Amino acid sequence: MSKATLYSLPGSHPAASVKLMLDFKGIEYRTFDLMPLMHKAAVRALGFPGTTVPAVRFAGEKLQGSVEIARALDRIVPEPPLLPADEEARKKVMMAEAFGEAELQHAVRQILWNAVRRQPRSIATYLEGSNLPLPKSVAAYTSGPIIYGEYKINDSTDKNVINNLAALPGWLDRLDAWVADGTLGGDTPNAADFQIATSIRLVMTLQDLRPLIEDRPIGQAAKRVAPDYAGDVPPALPAEWLAPLREAAAPAAA
Repeated sequence: MSKATLYSLPGSHPAASVKLMLDFKGIEYRTFDLMPLMHKAAVRALGFPGTTVPAVRFAGEKLQGSVEIARALDRIVPEPPLLPADEEARKKVMMAEAFGEAELQHAVRQILWNAVRRQPRSIATYLEGSNLPLPKSVAAYTSGPIIYGEYKINDSTDKNVINNLAALPGWLDRLDAWVADGTLGGDTPNAADFQIATSIRLVMTLQDLRPLIEDRPIGQAAKRVAPDYAGDVPPALPAEWLAPLREAAAPAAA
């Protein structure tokens, strides 16, 4: 079997999802981490049609996007499958996967860049395990333009982050329900597990949010699927923004 090449960004949760899928499939791969912001031009220069990561070269194909890559991997390497054979279970997994890709993924990205902008030196913690040729100390002191650029590109405004944090309790309840019914967190991980676990693991790199998520069923499931995830952001978000999540967590702790 040919070796895959994955183009990624340090800390990228969709790219982390693809790494987990490649490992699950037993596909050998090498990773090239690109510089944030500069990656858009780099990916196009490599011949991919879009400007986003994850981008994968495998079996003579150029693939982009975690969901597209998941479908392609099942087509090229059918076993083990990323989707259940049972039709009803498959529909539930694809519904959860779609939520993870279309809603949760970007909301987490917006929350992250807003928090990192408030704690800029924390960006260096996402380089753990990266092959980007940039020392952590240099990253911490020269990352201002990158942080601001990602903040702007991802529209990580205070308003958007407040709205995302207000929606997060309901999203977590939905994810916990999927764990309860076996759609997520089963003995054998599926495409939705890989899609969602990395978003949960990324948002748990924020010290503001970690204690409010990690003991929930989805937090525990995410840690099983993705036990290691680089990044650590000290408290950064205003207390009033976190109130909906803390209020939701209080009854469970009572």
